[in-house]
Amino acid sequence: MTKTPDRAPLTRQFFDRSVLEVAPDLLGRTLVRRSAAGTIELRLTEVEAYAGEVDPGSHAFRGRTARNSVMFGPPGHTYVYFTYGMWHCLNLVCGPEGRASGVLLRAGEINVGAALARDRRASARNDKELAKGPARLATALDVDRALDGSDLFGGPAPALSVLHGTPPPRALVRSGPRTGVGGDGAHQPWRFWIEGDPTVSPYRAHAPRRRPSSKALDVSSEDA
Repeated sequence: MTKTPDRAPLTRQFFDRSVLEVAPDLLGRTLVRRSAAGTIELRLTEVEAYAGEVDPGSHAFRGRTARNSVMFGPPGHTYVYFTYGMWHCLNLVCGPEGRASGVLLRAGEINVGAALARDRRASARNDKELAKGPARLATALDVDRALDGSDLFGGPAPALSVLHGTPPPRALVRSGPRTGVGGDGAHQPWRFWIEGDPTVSPYRAHAPRRRPSSKALDVSSEDA
């Protein structure tokens, strides 16, 4: 069966570009998560760009470590990190190999597999909240450190892949400061989202980090 254009997978070359090109171009694309429990498909509505060693907001700003090594390429892999001692966040590695950069997937609309996502995100008040924020997105998709370094092009049915989807009109793409980023990286307008989409997470300025209490386990965003 011939795939329709929106069902065609993106190529590795798509990710082998500047992070500031890739990030807004991911909006409207379809993220596919395959697991033994079933398949979830999500339309990406909000992302953030992190430019590695030239970006004070990036995990790779001070160079390569065991934690961030996958960010140095090759492009088209996943970087999954654990934050606040309880949440995972999913990034897609891009740019030329050897230069760290990645796109944090902040939010999306689940179009396939919503029942499975609801089981994982029982606290969501409605389906628009299932993946509204990076921790929520990773939880809904059952993403953890076991998927760190996963190849989006690793065989016919990889755990994670990205389809062409339907990019929004350019007039609806907005940009602004990244959520929760402080210091010298606070004001870079490297958060991109689809204007008016109800799944986009609210912007939050940087605040000093503190470990959430047991009463605040359902966060919508973390910095990267």
